[in-house]
Amino acid sequence: MMTILDQIVKHKQKEVEERKSLYPVKLLERSIFFDSKALSLKKYLLRKDLSGIIAEFKRRSPSRGVINEYADIESITLGYMQAGASALSVLTDNHYFGGSNDDLIKTRKFNFCPILRKDFIIDPYQIIEAKSIGADAILLIAAILSKHEISEFTAIAEALGLEVLLELHDEEEIYKIPSEEVLIGINNRNLKHMTTDIQTSFQLIHLLPKEALKVTESGLNSAETICKLKEAGYNGFLIGEHFMQHARPHLACRKLISGIKKIAEC
Repeated sequence: MMTILDQIVKHKQKEVEERKSLYPVKLLERSIFFDSKALSLKKYLLRKDLSGIIAEFKRRSPSRGVINEYADIESITLGYMQAGASALSVLTDNHYFGGSNDDLIKTRKFNFCPILRKDFIIDPYQIIEAKSIGADAILLIAAILSKHEISEFTAIAEALGLEVLLELHDEEEIYKIPSEEVLIGINNRNLKHMTTDIQTSFQLIHLLPKEALKVTESGLNSAETICKLKEAGYNGFLIGEHFMQHARPHLACRKLISGIKKIAEC
């Protein structure tokens, strides 16, 4: 029986082939963003004046359904950055998440900060596409890629000046880490069953390369939890649904960051 992740990958394969015919690589390389220097997600996550939060924009998800269907990307992403987020994450998958490449392009136009392209990358074409729409970093999901593909895709991304956030969920995927140069993300959500457990991040961090920058993803909704994860060794905190379920996501982001600062001052 196919899991939701299997369904997403199958649909993505068809989508990528269609986009290749409509927007060939030579066309992507003519983008105004293609020769611009990418911002470093790593550096922004380590900045002491920022929160470490990667604030995500998404309208819906397979696990939650519709979250914020008519959200305005310009005002929300600007608000995220004004609230003190370190970086932005933008869902570009349309079929399952209601996103688009245009969402990331708009975000790039209005924000000077690292932007992570969040999608299900299964083909080198999508990495070139990410550069063409203004992304600074891409997400690679270990659950849908082989060790060889991760190494190959990482090399392509780095050649284009993009950073990689490699997403893991369990101990069996750790061997796929290509080097300590990539950011490592631990997704607390099991993408095959859509269940979420924050303990996943606490359990896996001791098995990860010590020098690698680490990001925890999914299920983060309290300042107390984020501070505990920071003490455990995490540098970044990717948060989407907790913010997007509010009418004004940027205000939820501001409130959370304020809570983190208060705990740090105690």
